[in-house]
Amino acid sequence: MMKKDTATSKSDTGHNQNSRPLILRIGKKLRKKANLLASSQSLIPTTPLHQSDIFPWTSQLGEQWQGIAAEAAGILQNRSAVPPLKDISPDHARIAGDGNWKSFFLVGYGYRVEENCARAPKTAALIDQIPDLNSAFFSILEPGAVIPKHRGVTRGLVTCHLGLDIPVPKENCWMQVDDQRVHWKNGEWLVFDDSYSHEVKNETGQTRVILLIQVKRPMRLLGKVTLDLALWGIRRSPFVQDARQNLDKWEEAFRLAEDNRAA
Repeated sequence: MMKKDTATSKSDTGHNQNSRPLILRIGKKLRKKANLLASSQSLIPTTPLHQSDIFPWTSQLGEQWQGIAAEAAGILQNRSAVPPLKDISPDHARIAGDGNWKSFFLVGYGYRVEENCARAPKTAALIDQIPDLNSAFFSILEPGAVIPKHRGVTRGLVTCHLGLDIPVPKENCWMQVDDQRVHWKNGEWLVFDDSYSHEVKNETGQTRVILLIQVKRPMRLLGKVTLDLALWGIRRSPFVQDARQNLDKWEEAFRLAEDNRAA
């Protein structure tokens, strides 16, 4: 994994857990104004759902979905060492508290996880070509997983899901975005604005696997500059920096699981 520089590491050791609720409250107050600005500056519709061709790069990744799925399947051979999202990011505990939502990060808020990218080289090479990439990871929902209603951090980002291993019947594994219920399909994209209220349920006995991509919303200059400043702050916040530390710990567990399988 990319190691933190000395300045960042020093600031991390000084994180005051008591300050986190205050930071989150301030962030929530600013989010509404930031989302209004993003809506006014957006170069694409601000509807809850989008057609995938709104981003030309989705076509190339969609054509390669089987190779991406094969790399995800290889990762899941060590599924016990793939971390639950709540263990990476404690700030997601409310929506990922049951531990059934797991995430294998390739890129998180602009930070590339080198060891994980080496484990999925074809996928990593494809996501390297995505303009304005913020995050990319294999998102795994275990059977019976529930992600309650929530909203994303900012309307300045757009979330894209590529179906890799979708349970059947697909109607029993669903996502509700605003007032619309949608289902994943292997090799197809779901593109949505996660600043709208959304929830997810896997009401099957099978595991759902997707490639989750998050990119910057195309916006006019004022919106773009404002978003870049906001993401700069988020990247340096405890929200992201603590997650990077936690990923380092899980990296050791994954490496051990690989060694045990090879033995």
